[in-house]
Parts: sequence; C-alpha cells; structure tokens
Amino acid sequence: MPMLVVSSKGQIVLPVGLRNRLGLGAGARLEVLEEPDGLELRVVRPVVTTEVEALAGMVTAPAKGAPRRLADFDAASLLKRSRGGAA
Repeated sequence: MPMLVVSSKGQIVLPVGLRNRLGLGAGARLEVLEEPDGLELRVVRPVVTTEVEALAGMVTAPAKGAPRRLADFDAASLLKRSRGGAA
C-alpha cells in the first residue's frame, strides 16, 4: 500500500503508478470523505453532456420484411383497421 506524505502546504503527492492506473492527470479532482477510521479519497469523473442529435444513428436494427410507414404506427389507423374499416 503506497504511503503519502503531507507537505508543509498541506499537499499530498500520489505515486505515479497509482495516478496511471486511475487515469489521473494534472487538474484531476478527488473527493475527500472523512470516515471514523481515517480518510477516503474518491475520483470525481466529469459527466460529459451530449446533444440528442449526436446520438442519431447509434443503434440500427436489421431490416426485416417490408418497409413501415408512419400510418402503420398511428393509433387511430390501427383502431380503424381492427374494427374492419369502421370509424
């Protein structure tokens, strides 16, 4: 288990092997939690926001059968078809 030393400025240095394994670079953020038996450090990972438009086309389904039309999914059209054409 690596040992950390606190400097006169209150700073600690994480060993390079630990930083590499955790993917920590300059400016990385750590959360410090005080526990009854000591301190716990947690890496704070930023959540990247993405526009919905950027997600278009990520998932594609294999084409099976005849192409569908919008009317195929319209609730009123489905109800009309199930009643035999009567509205």
